[in-house]
Amino acid sequence: MPATRGYQQEMLEESMRSNIIIALDTGSGKTHIAVLRMKNEVERQPTKVSWFVAPTVALCQQQRNTIQTSIPVSVGIISGSLAPEQWKNAGLWREVLRRHRIMVTTPQVLLDAMRHGYVHLGRDISLLVFDEAHHAVDKHPYNVIMDEFYFRLPLQTPTLSLDIARPTILGLTASPIYGGNVVKAFQTIENNLDSVIRAPQRYRMELAKFVHRPVFRHILYAPVDEMMPPFSTNLASLLSVIRTLNIEDDPYVRTLRQQLAKATHGTSEYSRTDQRLSGVIFKENTFTHRGLRDFARTAEVILFDLGPWAADWYVWQVLEKAKHAANPYNNVISTWKNSEKTYLLGILDKIVVSPVSFYPDDIADDSSDKVRALIDCLLSEKHDTETENESYSGLVFVQRRDAVLALTEVLRHHPRTKGLFQLGCLLGTSDNSRRHSFLDITRTLIKEPQEEILSDFKIGERNVIVSTAVAEEGIDIQACGSVIRWDPPTNMASWAQSRGRARRQRSTFTLMFERGGNHQKDIVKWVELEQQMVALYNDPSRELETLDEVTVDDEEDDVEFRVTSTGALLTLHSAVSHLAHFCAVIPTTSHVDNAPLYDTEPPELPEGWHSYQPRSKKSVIPYPGPFGSKVTLPRCLHLPTREFSVGLEYKTRISAHRHAAFKAYLALYDAELLNDHLLPITSVVEPQLEDEVKALLRDVEKRAGFANVSIQMDPWAPEEDEDCWRMYVLIIDTLPPLRLLTRSGHISLPEDKGPLLYRSGYDPLQCYIKPAGVLSLTDTIVVQAQEYTRRLFWSLNGSRMKWDNLDFSYLFLPIHQDADAQWETRRTWLTEINRSLNLSHADEFFANGETFGAEYLYPDDIAIVRNGFQFAKGYHFVRWRFEVLSPEEEVEFRENYSRFSDLEITYPLLVVEPLPPRTNFLIPTPPPTGPPSERKTILLLPRLSSIVLLSKADIEYAFLLPSVLRSVSMALTAESLRRTLFIGTPLFDIPLPLLITATTAPVSGEKHNYQRLETLGDTVLKFVVGIQLIAEYPLWHEGYLTKRKDHAVSNVRLAKEDIAKGVYRWIIRDRMLGKKWKPMYLTNQDTMDTPADTTTENDIEPPQNESGKSKKKPKQRQELSTKVLADVIESLIGAAYIHGSFDLGYECAKFFDLGLKWAPLQTRIESLLLRIETHDNLPRQLEMVEHMLGYTFQRKHILIEALTHASYEQDPHTSSYERLEFLGDSVLDMVVTDFLYHAPGKNYSPGHLFLRKSAMVNAHILAYVCLRTCVQIDAAMPGPSPDGHIAFQPDTHLVYLWQCLLHSSPRVLEDQANSHARFMKRRDVIEDSLRNGDIFPWAELTRLQAPKFLSDIIESLLGAAFLDSSGNLDVAKSVVRQLGIMQIMEHIVEKDVDVLHPVSRLSLWAGKHDRELKYEYEKEKGNVSCIIMVDGKEEVRQTDVYRGLASQEQAKFLAAEKAIKMFRLRDVNMNYTLMKRKTTPKKKKSKKNVQKDSKEPNGVNA
Repeated sequence: MPATRGYQQEMLEESMRSNIIIALDTGSGKTHIAVLRMKNEVERQPTKVSWFVAPTVALCQQQRNTIQTSIPVSVGIISGSLAPEQWKNAGLWREVLRRHRIMVTTPQVLLDAMRHGYVHLGRDISLLVFDEAHHAVDKHPYNVIMDEFYFRLPLQTPTLSLDIARPTILGLTASPIYGGNVVKAFQTIENNLDSVIRAPQRYRMELAKFVHRPVFRHILYAPVDEMMPPFSTNLASLLSVIRTLNIEDDPYVRTLRQQLAKATHGTSEYSRTDQRLSGVIFKENTFTHRGLRDFARTAEVILFDLGPWAADWYVWQVLEKAKHAANPYNNVISTWKNSEKTYLLGILDKIVVSPVSFYPDDIADDSSDKVRALIDCLLSEKHDTETENESYSGLVFVQRRDAVLALTEVLRHHPRTKGLFQLGCLLGTSDNSRRHSFLDITRTLIKEPQEEILSDFKIGERNVIVSTAVAEEGIDIQACGSVIRWDPPTNMASWAQSRGRARRQRSTFTLMFERGGNHQKDIVKWVELEQQMVALYNDPSRELETLDEVTVDDEEDDVEFRVTSTGALLTLHSAVSHLAHFCAVIPTTSHVDNAPLYDTEPPELPEGWHSYQPRSKKSVIPYPGPFGSKVTLPRCLHLPTREFSVGLEYKTRISAHRHAAFKAYLALYDAELLNDHLLPITSVVEPQLEDEVKALLRDVEKRAGFANVSIQMDPWAPEEDEDCWRMYVLIIDTLPPLRLLTRSGHISLPEDKGPLLYRSGYDPLQCYIKPAGVLSLTDTIVVQAQEYTRRLFWSLNGSRMKWDNLDFSYLFLPIHQDADAQWETRRTWLTEINRSLNLSHADEFFANGETFGAEYLYPDDIAIVRNGFQFAKGYHFVRWRFEVLSPEEEVEFRENYSRFSDLEITYPLLVVEPLPPRTNFLIPTPPPTGPPSERKTILLLPRLSSIVLLSKADIEYAFLLPSVLRSVSMALTAESLRRTLFIGTPLFDIPLPLLITATTAPVSGEKHNYQRLETLGDTVLKFVVGIQLIAEYPLWHEGYLTKRKDHAVSNVRLAKEDIAKGVYRWIIRDRMLGKKWKPMYLTNQDTMDTPADTTTENDIEPPQNESGKSKKKPKQRQELSTKVLADVIESLIGAAYIHGSFDLGYECAKFFDLGLKWAPLQTRIESLLLRIETHDNLPRQLEMVEHMLGYTFQRKHILIEALTHASYEQDPHTSSYERLEFLGDSVLDMVVTDFLYHAPGKNYSPGHLFLRKSAMVNAHILAYVCLRTCVQIDAAMPGPSPDGHIAFQPDTHLVYLWQCLLHSSPRVLEDQANSHARFMKRRDVIEDSLRNGDIFPWAELTRLQAPKFLSDIIESLLGAAFLDSSGNLDVAKSVVRQLGIMQIMEHIVEKDVDVLHPVSRLSLWAGKHDRELKYEYEKEKGNVSCIIMVDGKEEVRQTDVYRGLASQEQAKFLAAEKAIKMFRLRDVNMNYTLMKRKTTPKKKKSKKNVQKDSKEPNGVNA
């Protein structure tokens, strides 16, 4: 922080005592004083913030940087440019106030935050700093903040400390007044800010050392000779064409006349259109006519101010830019409509202009004397500065934006200045009035961004800037040596602010005056006013005085509404903007402006004035008042009334409009369409949900290690209060039956429900389990079963078991134990040998092959042989080989035992073959793709091998039982879910197989997982929730409904409900990897990270260290994602729907709450039907539409609403179709998804379901259906018959569905006609593809370029039919079939039509092959080209005529199609899942990693 000067300390101390406005010249360090004051406040006040407000975004950013550099606290900044929608959240504001000690904002942001109750001035803010405080007058936000909030707070006094009180005020300004009466101006600003204007007293002399007042100069220039005014050829050509224009030719006037002709006399639409037409003709203020007049006026000003060359250049440049922008295929200015562009382009083509000459003499001769005087001044100032060995920098202030551009161009090319000055121009942002005007085109003349120009000026790359008032205040621009005002300052503040930019030592401030003008007198007056002003704020005896009289507009300031709970405030001045914002955030419909419509009472012009002949403007006598107003809200709002009126009682039209807007906004609040912050319900009730879910997740993590430890329930855990073993009989087809003992819940796997076990090359084995009673914990059968279970699993899995632990979670024992007598004898023999050799239990069932063979005469009932001892690699026994090896066989045999030198080969040898790689026998084996491969056998030396002493039946069980246990554990898990969570609910009836599928995550690797059910459940959930919402909130528009539905069905919300209900405990997400399988135990288990008989997908082999030994690695544990949690909820809803249709699907969704109010679907439908009004005046097309749909409506008003576009103004009572479209969207999704899910013989994966559904519900195909749907009507007309008589001649006429839309929009009409023309051209190709093709016609459908309202019609009609039929989905299905959608879908399914979107196909290909894919666009000569870049290289280019974004999208489609053909990616039968999978090169096995299985007999077992 820089050192504090004495006068700054003086001002700081005074600001600590009372509210003051510091008046100091620019460059004196006012901001430093404010920083010191905020630093003191931060240290003094720990709970409230200091708030710094500045009038512009640029100034906010500049001051925030200064504050943050100087004070070690968090400084927040908010402006309207920083994504304002995100600040419509109370929680966000609370967090901002908690995190930051200082806030920097524009005043409007703070005012809005306080009006909406997000910030409380008295509770949250202790210090309020106003930068450029002289703005605090009239209705500026500075003044409104003080008036609406500050003065309503109690005073904070030294003796009484209040939690809610007025904050301290500190103002900063270089010029406290704009002009006029200094005393009164001081009183006004001081009263408005409750502060006294002050300047330093004790350190005034020190201040003079740091403030360098510039030398004031003036230059004179000759006025324009009125007898010989300057002449511009280009301007004359422009004016001559403007004089020929007729307002009646303007497309806007023609459109209004067409609308008026269709409107019904006496309706609001007729009156509004009539006034609009009369007004636009009266004022001639259409886009084109007003714009060209403004253009000509501006050029005239430039002509008289700068001279003919500048005017010619300006006209020529603007016309060139305008012609480019007016091309209908360009989108340079997005606010220009195509009809306006076409009309304007026709006019511009008539204007003959010439490019300007850049010859030095031509420029000099055709420049004004004012330009000469400016150049003289610039050259003189530059010379004087450089004489002092300083670099020159200058600012030229110009009032008009366009003059800045022209003057910069003149100075850049004038022979006296060219090359001497490095020029830049600053315009700031254009105001709103220009953003929708013809002259908005001038912003395209600026080549460099403002930030670059300022940066160049600071570092000396530019030395002269020509600027509008944007550089007077609020821009961080360095001190200049020379400031010149091309135009005189408009007020006292402008004079002081621009002069303050010249604050170098020996700087100058120069004003340009016309000889004989009056501006010099104004300057003398301002100098005198400034002297009075300085004298006043230097008077230490002054105190704050109250104004004797304050002008109060009694119509404006006495009406307000405050929400008690939040403090949000609605005033007359905020009502209009609030209402405009509410309507602006309503989702837009094609060609509909949702802005509120205001009608003045009485009308401004007589009805029909536009038709008067002749029309005389003089005959229109201005009406002096009083005025009334009516505001009409958009048709998509389902309100009891959308019109709000106030009577003829207000002095001005704007006052009447404010009162009408106030009344309408209150009605929106009463209808619960606004929250308690008086804002649209953008977060739709649940803005805190995300934080709430995160908190819940953290809580679960604390309780169960949620993020790092699996919390899946243990299905084998003993049931509470049961000290017994449940006994079952386990039967696996041809194997001898086993007893199964468990301590867990009841197992139910009857013969028809048990799992199938799939073995490669064999028929599946049917497995089932039946109850067989209970046993005590100490029963002898239990002891025998423990021994048998250990023996069974030890033979294959002993390396992962502890010998002494017999406390298995499940036990097995053959029912007929005598069948194993022979093997029991052999095991007894081995036990005695091992005991004599003192061998460990690891060798309990593994006999040396040579010894065993000799003892039992080489039997052939062996099952498993290990290539070594203990747990070496196992093989299937084939036979004993007594034949001597051939020389070739011996060479290969010795290579396998190469680690043994001088190996002695003894006979017989063991012939074995590898074990099958499969371990999870629940997964079906894939069908063979070729002839069976030859079985490969291996030869082993018996003395280096071991025989597993288990029978073939036991070995078969050892292989199969892990899969059986897996199936049982999944059944137990699902049964536990049913009996724990669903007991006493309708969900208890969901069949166990469905529940198992619904809770099995894809990561488990099982045959069936929840993905298909989740896809179905997602659609069911959205359908059910949509009906709940549309009935619960009858006044909500489609935007609110969509957002609320999105919240209710979001993954975050579903995950929250999953956690709340504890469903996560029953999600089966562990993977069974048989090679690492081990049995589960009842005791001495650590916190269960995975079931012992399974592993997670992250459970991997331990890494090797440099020596090749295993390095111990922490266990990899599962994590639960929000998506998995949400998916299971949706899959359970899908399972409920499969078992019990919508009734059970509804019960399941209701069970999980989702933060909604629930009622049965039929109840919801009935409540919607009760609100349907009757309609007397039925449109003629209803009967035809019913015929097209194959359904007759009982309630015709529903059909009328389904056909009513938001632009329709004939019937003020019927709402537009958006809500029915919202309903129909869910209905169509439900019909399509249900059909695809149950498609016979397909069993589509989720990816394929999504692809086919996307093909059937996208806007392109629905628009096509709308365009083709029609009915043939009788169009017979009288005519001569063959016998000469006049009789009706038969004829027919086609009426299309799109023609039945009720609308009042010429653009809709134009779009309908154009879309129909494109449809007729492409109909046959598309229809043939949809009926017979094997590729979905994406490209052809896209070429229709159909507007969205065509697809909206289909969805709204589906919603209407569903609603009118009391929620009968079969009726909706019949309508879908009548429209031909079902037939298209059936063809797609039956013929396996390739529906993959071309762009998606290309993206999948690129992802699979690690290619970088990029789409680039080029626009040139009315065309748009889409270029497909692959790895930075252009591969495909597709060019099309540019007609807006639709044609750009079409070019992308065609380019993708071309690339697919080029890369030969088209494969109708392509597997979508495989296409997504990346191709990775197979890694070659390193010889170092080849493990040898055999070991010496006394070696360490693997």
